[in-house]
Amino acid sequence: MDWKTLQTAMADQGYIADDDLAMAVHLALALGRPLLLEGAAGVGKTEVARVLSQVQDTQLIRLQCYEGLDAAQAIYEWNYQRQLLSIRAAAEDGETGREVEERIFSEDFLLERPLLKAIRQEKSPVLLIDEVDRADEEFEAYLLEILSEFQVTVPELGTINAVTRPIVILTANGTRDLSDALRRRCLYAHVAYPDRATELAILNARCAGIEEALAGQIIAFVQSLRKEDLEKKPGIAEMLDFAAALMGLGIADLTHDPVVLQASLATLLKTQSDRDNITTEVAQRLAGKAA
Repeated sequence: MDWKTLQTAMADQGYIADDDLAMAVHLALALGRPLLLEGAAGVGKTEVARVLSQVQDTQLIRLQCYEGLDAAQAIYEWNYQRQLLSIRAAAEDGETGREVEERIFSEDFLLERPLLKAIRQEKSPVLLIDEVDRADEEFEAYLLEILSEFQVTVPELGTINAVTRPIVILTANGTRDLSDALRRRCLYAHVAYPDRATELAILNARCAGIEEALAGQIIAFVQSLRKEDLEKKPGIAEMLDFAAALMGLGIADLTHDPVVLQASLATLLKTQSDRDNITTEVAQRLAGKAA
């Protein structure tokens, strides 16, 4: 499909992608290259992978990165308990030596982790490597073989080549700089907070039946809130939670009840410092501007 068709297909799944992002995803699919998405937390980077798996009607395999992540959690590891039991059983039967070693280091004892699992699917899955910048720099070396050759080397078994190439989406929040080697292997797109029209379209797509006036107030309020001095700016998911909370409470106007508005900020503000900064008076001021 061309990039416009892809953009429409993503919109049908509730994801409103701007032209730059839709083109980047299209090129990643057409060229078979990984796509690195950078941007602030909460702008919808992870959601791209989920929606793309629905558009492509394929499996989503997710690797959540964190400090200390290594090959055992990301690529493969051996089932040590089964190996130990097999060694004991072999000893009882009088088996020793190379035959036992070859058996316990066979496919039967190999545990697939997300990266290995992704290259062994019959149909190309979407492989999401989420928040790659949270992992250690050393972990990037593990990724390079996957992203350039789409193969995994297991010393006891040799090289395992991909059955099909996964569609790879990497996300990063700017926790640390990524290596040039990793960046060179990827296409790139920066995902920013959406403009008013785009975020309003997202809200209408995800909250069917929301009143037009309320939808406009919500978007104006949230976008104004992001300009305040906050530790954690509310993302799209928080905006949708805020809208769902107001609809559930039967609120049709943000200026109607300051107490309810302040209580509803639990959906938008996720630290005590931010809650302290956005007082009832500040929330009322922003609501008044949004009305």
